Amino acid sequence: MNVVARAVRSFGQFWWEFLIGDAPELFATTVVVVVLAILLRHHRDVAYVVVPLTTIVLLVASTLRAARRSRGVPER
Repeated sequence: MNVVARAVRSFGQFWWEFLIGDAPELFATTVVVVVLAILLRHHRDVAYVVVPLTTIVLLVASTLRAARRSRGVPER
């Protein structure tokens, strides 16, 4: 493997580990919230309610999932 390909691969692995890491659901929820905010950018009144509520719901779901995982309860 040449030097450039190895550097590109290492760079990609760094960002994958940095962004995804141990909790890919947090990355996915962040992407969902950002996309939702972008889609609602022209509807500010709706966005003021929907984006924070979505964030809260997704973070609570992620926390409950992690708590279930740490207790050894199988996921549904």
